[in-house]
Amino acid sequence: MPKFTNLHNVDIPILPYLSDKHFISGKQLSNQLGISRVAVWKQIQKLKQLGYHISSDSQKGYRMISNPDLLLPSEIHRNLHTGYIGQQVFYYPRVTSTNAFAKENLKDDNKKLKFQEGAVIVAEVQSEGRGRLGRSWYSPSGGIWLTIILFPNLEPAYISRITLMTAVALVQSIKSLYRISVQIKWPNDILSGNQKVCGILTEMIAESDRINHILVGIGVNANIKREYFPEDIREQSISLQEILGERISRIKLVQELLENFERYYDRLQKKQFAPILEEWKENAHTLGKNVTIESGGQTISGQAVDLTSEGALIIRKKDGEFVHVLSGTVW
Repeated sequence: MPKFTNLHNVDIPILPYLSDKHFISGKQLSNQLGISRVAVWKQIQKLKQLGYHISSDSQKGYRMISNPDLLLPSEIHRNLHTGYIGQQVFYYPRVTSTNAFAKENLKDDNKKLKFQEGAVIVAEVQSEGRGRLGRSWYSPSGGIWLTIILFPNLEPAYISRITLMTAVALVQSIKSLYRISVQIKWPNDILSGNQKVCGILTEMIAESDRINHILVGIGVNANIKREYFPEDIREQSISLQEILGERISRIKLVQELLENFERYYDRLQKKQFAPILEEWKENAHTLGKNVTIESGGQTISGQAVDLTSEGALIIRKKDGEFVHVLSGTVW
């Protein structure tokens, strides 16, 4: 287990220069980074503290033997192909929640960090992870817990579409990397069978006709063993590690997700939601099923038959009445 004591917004500039295929000398690292040999040594020690296994040879230099799959900015950026989503990454070993952390740092009187469009907050652990309606979200080491910060030129009504778009990006990322069947449960969960793999929490600060910013919180049960889930959610939850029978590279999944997210978000900003909606429907778990929804203090039961262009779920009640529900909890 990596030692996170006294580490804050960790990033190690030396990381991209280390390889598992060959040694690189301290002198070369010093020259390329423009730092002293002592500073190189200190960065190597910090990596070892984080759980990286690095071979050191007085003649040859340093070689990476193995890494702990930490979601450090240098690791994410190493093979990330985006224009702006994820180009700014803030990494923390532990936060209360990545959404709460982002929200606190976006306050006018507390702007400690300067966020660009597409900035990402990522944490190894959330001590107070949250889902929709203030529900807690179990967020231990081994998962992917991140928030994407957006400053879109869109109307506030688009927030539900951003949640649906994010779900499509998640499904496509998982299918692309692992060729497993996952589906979207309206409005914000990704399921394998009937068990939750991922969740989305989208929060918005807006004026009457303009969005100031949107926080897209994403939680993925990546490398979490079943016995580590709390008993009350164990039967309803599953990790990618359990589905595949082996640990996944969280770094690769984050990179794939950020690339897909940018692609869909670019379409959304051009008001090209229709093809995204079609992809959502193709991967829907909810459509065609009899459901009960709690929304705005009401309980609505019926068959989920379609989604509107705004992202509202269309329910056909037993009496034949059609009801449009923009947000709620599905049972």
